[in-house]
Amino acid sequence: MRELQRKLSIARGERPAERLFKNARLINVLSGEIYRANVAVDDGRVVGLGDYRARQIIDLKGAYLAPSFIDGHFHVESSMLTPREFARAVVPHGTGAVVVDPHEYANVLGLDGIRYVLESSANLPVDFFVMLPSCVPATALETSGARVTPEDLRLMIGDERIAGVGELMNFPGVYLGLESELAKIQAGKGKNIDGHAPGLRGRLLNAYVLAGVQSDHESTKLAEAREKLRLGMHVLLREGSTERNLATLAPLINSHNAMNCSMATDDKLAGDLVAEGHIDHCVRLAIKKGVPPMAALQIATISTARHYRLRNFGAIAPRYWADFIVFDDLKKLVVRQTYKKGILVAAEGEYLAPPRTLAPPPRSTMNLRCQAPDDFAVRAKGSSRIRVIEMVPHQIVTRQAIETPRIEGGYVASDVMRDILKLVVVERHHATGNVGVGFVRGFKLRCGALASTVAHDAHNVIAVGVTDADITLAIEELVKMQGGQVAVSDGKVRAALPLPIAGLVSHRPLPEVIDRIADLNAAARAMGCRLATPFMTLSFLSLSPIPELKLTDQGLIDSVKMRSVSLFV
Repeated sequence: MRELQRKLSIARGERPAERLFKNARLINVLSGEIYRANVAVDDGRVVGLGDYRARQIIDLKGAYLAPSFIDGHFHVESSMLTPREFARAVVPHGTGAVVVDPHEYANVLGLDGIRYVLESSANLPVDFFVMLPSCVPATALETSGARVTPEDLRLMIGDERIAGVGELMNFPGVYLGLESELAKIQAGKGKNIDGHAPGLRGRLLNAYVLAGVQSDHESTKLAEAREKLRLGMHVLLREGSTERNLATLAPLINSHNAMNCSMATDDKLAGDLVAEGHIDHCVRLAIKKGVPPMAALQIATISTARHYRLRNFGAIAPRYWADFIVFDDLKKLVVRQTYKKGILVAAEGEYLAPPRTLAPPPRSTMNLRCQAPDDFAVRAKGSSRIRVIEMVPHQIVTRQAIETPRIEGGYVASDVMRDILKLVVVERHHATGNVGVGFVRGFKLRCGALASTVAHDAHNVIAVGVTDADITLAIEELVKMQGGQVAVSDGKVRAALPLPIAGLVSHRPLPEVIDRIADLNAAARAMGCRLATPFMTLSFLSLSPIPELKLTDQGLIDSVKMRSVSLFV
């Protein structure tokens, strides 16, 4: 109480504040105004707007002062960075808080993975709020490393850093009223419930919302997003490394509905976070596509904070945390300074926060039983045609194509001329020996193979390649590294990124991870691939809940009808 009384005396002007941010063009996302103001800060919080005495004066000289950005939905594992190194990447871009769903960690490590994220993200210049993964495993059509039950969710939901229950990917189970799915919603105990419903419309969407789902980040078409907004869902505008939907959805936004939307990156690589930006990039793109600047800034700050009930985040006003960004041009929006609780933590692109030791990494997660390359051989069946996964540029959805296979020595082989390459998924958690084999179009590899232990959502080993020999070599290298990503050709390793933390995340510093990713992409290009993010694209080809055709360790999956299908037609 005495501390509050002291702050009240500062707010009344009777005592000096610690700091005064003077001569700011304040972006007030609460009132929707921009005006000249001074902001007094004490003990990490805003205590007043106006003329105040302070022990330190920071003269902004007419620069814009706005709340720092909040990412409404992000899988930190997708950056392949620890939370510490993730902070290094995004704080210079003005990020002050993230709502993360450690879905990938949980699919590999269960509750231990969630606890690792909570522990490793504490006391950083970015606040981490966690949505408890709800679909572990995502479906019964793949083998994950762990299982998270509604009882597990109830066990952890009371933590003050837990914002709610994460994306309910089994949306048919929700709208059909399956007890297993409704129990997850009930486990949220009044906190937020995130959705995940690509393409869901009409009466089934009504049922999904009625069940208690409050948000969605999967809209890829404007009409779909508008319908979800009309039904009361909080719509997250996604702009990641692979899933780029913001430009399409930007016309949805106006000054009347901005408070019902948020920015989200979902999955974004370390190099993209540094070079392109984080939520600052989303705001710039939204403004470029016609969203009013104030609305874009509200979506990136206060709207997200209010939806996820992040108390005292997302605005500049008394009681709020002094999480600020400083920039000079409203449309270009290049963040010049980032403040966390009134302390400068980044300036002119340089991360200034003090170093922090890494939390102890979890256990090893590589446990394969595979008779490679024999398990990858597919004997031809007469004149039968095959199902081929056809990738869609810049999307995680796929299409199904029916093709006549290339036959070599009585076995179905990759067809470089038609860009039909062998795709393999090997179970890596329980040594089941499960191997799924299919074919994919879109990589355009002329030789070699790419392989990764990042493979949504179960995160088994996934590999694409021209020959079984190179696919086998790539997988063997992943085992040696205890998880990671690798490019091989002509029997040699061309580039590799070890990911020893759950097979998902590097233990190395940000610059090294970026360099390794660049090497992997360069190796893929040398082998013929022209995809901007070949390994992230590869990682989504086993995502069984996302239409249309995917491959898991249990074989080909029709993700529309949610059933296994044969390779041969």
